[in-house]
Amino acid sequence: MPITILISVTVVAGIAAQVLAGYFHIPSIVLLLLFGILLGRDGFDFLDPSLLGVGLEVLVSLLVAVILFEGGLNLQLGELKEVSTSLRNLVTLGVLITLTGAAIAAHWLSEFSWSIAFLYASLVVVTGPTVINPLLKQISVQKEVSTLLEGEGVFIDPIGAILAVIVLHFVLSGNVEPLILIKGLVLRLGLGIIIGIGGGWLLSQLLKQDQFLSRELKNLVVLASVWGLFSLAQALRGESGLVVAVVMGIVLRASNLPSELLLRGFNEQLSILANSVLFILLAADLSIASIFALGWGSVLAVLVLMLIIRPINILISTWSQDLNWQQQLFLSWVAPRGIVAASLASLFAVSLTKQGINGGDSIKALVFLTIMMTVLLQGLTAGWVASLLNLPLTSRTEQECLQADDNDINTQENRKIIRIDSELV
Repeated sequence: MPITILISVTVVAGIAAQVLAGYFHIPSIVLLLLFGILLGRDGFDFLDPSLLGVGLEVLVSLLVAVILFEGGLNLQLGELKEVSTSLRNLVTLGVLITLTGAAIAAHWLSEFSWSIAFLYASLVVVTGPTVINPLLKQISVQKEVSTLLEGEGVFIDPIGAILAVIVLHFVLSGNVEPLILIKGLVLRLGLGIIIGIGGGWLLSQLLKQDQFLSRELKNLVVLASVWGLFSLAQALRGESGLVVAVVMGIVLRASNLPSELLLRGFNEQLSILANSVLFILLAADLSIASIFALGWGSVLAVLVLMLIIRPINILISTWSQDLNWQQQLFLSWVAPRGIVAASLASLFAVSLTKQGINGGDSIKALVFLTIMMTVLLQGLTAGWVASLLNLPLTSRTEQECLQADDNDINTQENRKIIRIDSELV
């Protein structure tokens, strides 16, 4: 019964936070974190995620896979080609810049040991697509900017997660060899890409066979396939499953499936539910005292990450590209961290504690402080900054195109619903 109540209250609180965030036009993660903290051990102590035991790790892994798959499903390769060079730089060179800069800031300002500092840095190289995408829907910035931010969020999450797991291995084993790090990263990325492309193509062929697969089962077959191939990749090489989820989403989006709109709608709802559950549970297990114990040095470390490291990252990654200074400045400002950083930090804290290594709670606290500061400062001001830099879609043509696209999607969905109803009758 306690676990049943835990899950039920988590879902209710998460969806309530989503509804209120949509009503007040603020990033949902703000209210999700607030509700989670209030219901958790430092609030009313109504939710105790430790009741789930190892089940929490399983739940986190499967729900993160759903979130990343949905992110890949929303990417359009045609649009990514326009910013491909900048995007490639952000998820390669940009990762190294953030990793190095964040580690130095955590070491000198938060007074972490170098190993713990690099572990923290590996956790915050990611940006959260589940925070970025809703934010971009609210402010509707220029296409080049939104495509680059969306692509960065989706692609950098699995890369950052793999990097973080490898760094954690080094911290636990004390074996630091750059060649082993690079080998582990390449193996996981390669395995994930191969399984993701192969599995995504086979799944797309299956979904096109209407005579074999009924409409009612298609979305569930997709979910089962994503989790199945994710688990297969995880068993072969840890964290490669995250790459599988993203690549499968991209492959299915590029396959022009007849049921694409229904598939995207279903997975968007799953992603919202997954984010709601994860943020509530992880925030409920957060110790506020551990955040205050970090001191002002850690606040400065996060500010350095936001105001110095991120702009350097953007300037170098987008150098000599077709982006003006207003677009670069906006990209420098908007980089909120999300669920992948939060979930990995929570799992890493447990791993470090089990091995008797100090710093697990501090890393978790600093990661959540990073999430809070980036979401509150950047998420709540992104619209104002975009207007100040004259980046919103303000032209009549752009607005009419967006409206036409929305009407076309709604018309297609309505036609499909009518056809389904006719078939049932």
